[in-house]
Amino acid sequence: MTSSSERADLLASLRRHRGFLLFTVGGLSDEQARLTPTASVLCLGGLLRHVADTEQRWGAFAAGGAAAMEKIEVDWASGFQMPEGASLADVVAGFQAAAAGTDALVETLDLDAEHELPKAPWFEPGASWSVRRVMLHLIAEISQHAGHADIIRESIDGQKTMG
Repeated sequence: MTSSSERADLLASLRRHRGFLLFTVGGLSDEQARLTPTASVLCLGGLLRHVADTEQRWGAFAAGGAAAMEKIEVDWASGFQMPEGASLADVVAGFQAAAAGTDALVETLDLDAEHELPKAPWFEPGASWSVRRVMLHLIAEISQHAGHADIIRESIDGQKTMG
């Protein structure tokens, strides 16, 4: 049985790491959010978009398994770019909507429920993940991209999330 403190811990961790990521775009213009000032092709708006897309896909998996996840299209070619014509405010709003959806799942789904992973070369065939493991994966994903974003932001104007 899942405790309310476990759900609270998952939510607190998700929100903390999302906060680090959102901090990196504070006060930036749309043009700055599109910049790629490092050796990478990553930009801050693209990282927010990617994390939002990732939360939506893994949320669909947590709620309905691989088939539900696979119904959400992935833009592998430009998924790390800020969409043409989108403002940073648009991207942040999409990010926040995806986060709210994930948070609602943490609050309502059985964290012990498991689904078989989609067939993909990076997953062990026949392996299953619990909703809990999906949420832990999202925390890791968000944290990793918050680190990327911090480097990009520091390259733009010297601002750091910490330090």
